Amino acid sequence: MTHAHSHNLSSGPSPLGPLPAKIVVGLLVAIGVAVIAGAALLWPSRQHVDIPMPFQNAAGGAVSTQRGHVLSSALGDCGSPSANQVLTTAPQPGMPGSGRCIQTLVAVDSGPNAGANTLLESSPGPGQPQFAVGDRIRVSRQVDPEGGTSYAFYDFERGWPLVGIAVVFALVIVAVARWRGLLALVGIVVAFGVLVVFLLPALRDGAPAVPVALVASAAILYAVIYLAHGVNLRTSAALLGTLSSLLLAGGLSWAAIELTHLTGLADEQNSTVSAYLGSVSISGLLLAGFIIGSLGVLNDVTITQASTVFELARVGGDTSRRAIFVSAIRVGRDHIASTVYTLVLAYAGSSLPLLLLFSVANRSLGDVLMSESVAIEIVRSAIGGIGLALSVPLTTAIAAVLAKPRAVSPVPAAPAGSRHTPT
Repeated sequence: MTHAHSHNLSSGPSPLGPLPAKIVVGLLVAIGVAVIAGAALLWPSRQHVDIPMPFQNAAGGAVSTQRGHVLSSALGDCGSPSANQVLTTAPQPGMPGSGRCIQTLVAVDSGPNAGANTLLESSPGPGQPQFAVGDRIRVSRQVDPEGGTSYAFYDFERGWPLVGIAVVFALVIVAVARWRGLLALVGIVVAFGVLVVFLLPALRDGAPAVPVALVASAAILYAVIYLAHGVNLRTSAALLGTLSSLLLAGGLSWAAIELTHLTGLADEQNSTVSAYLGSVSISGLLLAGFIIGSLGVLNDVTITQASTVFELARVGGDTSRRAIFVSAIRVGRDHIASTVYTLVLAYAGSSLPLLLLFSVANRSLGDVLMSESVAIEIVRSAIGGIGLALSVPLTTAIAAVLAKPRAVSPVPAAPAGSRHTPT
């Protein structure tokens, strides 16, 4: 029997009206306006702040550093009159019987004394830099009120190695991810710009940490997500899910810090900030760090969930939105399981020196866990894990509502005279 026929095959869930998409877009526009208003309200005043004492030169200004390279390094008598001075001749020997020091002759390669040398003295032993001939270093330059110049070791020169690593990183990202990889790199630049131009100056001025961190984080998310993934409903679902989870993470971070009485003063850098920048709230700085630190992992999970939902909707046949939601949640559970222990291990890895000191101090496990340094990492990991877990169902639900089915694909009618197997 020969006959002609056609079929209409739909793919994905039945479409909803335009209202859900309008609601999501409207919410994102409203949040964007609130972020702009918040940034305007909290914008730093750029008032002058004195340079902290450890970072001042003799005149009260910023310490300047110059390039240099090591000419020689050997043991000698301590107390050389040439130590730290600008030298145009051979350095003078140290004082016999004053002990043994490592004397490092350094050629100054930049600044007003370029072409001269200086002598650095350091005690041999652990914790001291180890120099080899040819090492490129940075030396700090100080000028006293009488006009005398002195130099001291500042750090090793890492400019070109860091540039090389950054270039390789960018090339690999662009080679693999192509155009989106390039846009992601632009997003990184924008994120650091927000931190440097807005977040840090606002915290320095004593602005409240939670609003500042949330405004900065939201601005980063809008830029990074839309730059890397394009402006569409899929990306908007991920963005709304991330913003909602970020707000929850901010509230949980504040509650956890208050509940556990974390001060942040166990960290040496925070103590320095507290001593020299009295207007900065250390607990607020700690809270801002919690919020900013949760951005990356939340963005990773929400983008994955939104993409999973939209792909399932595209190829899922006549399945329902509920079935797509359940399937995407299964993917999300696997993602949560892998990301949570990755998160915890990352924080544990950053705390290895501290944990090592506790292990040799023969401290009990309870004492170790309750110490502030370890408690901060525990709370940070827990807040990140909670925000991560909550972001999965939230983003999946938003995406499942917005996911559009694939257009109806008609199967063309068989041409006249074509042969079909009789039914």
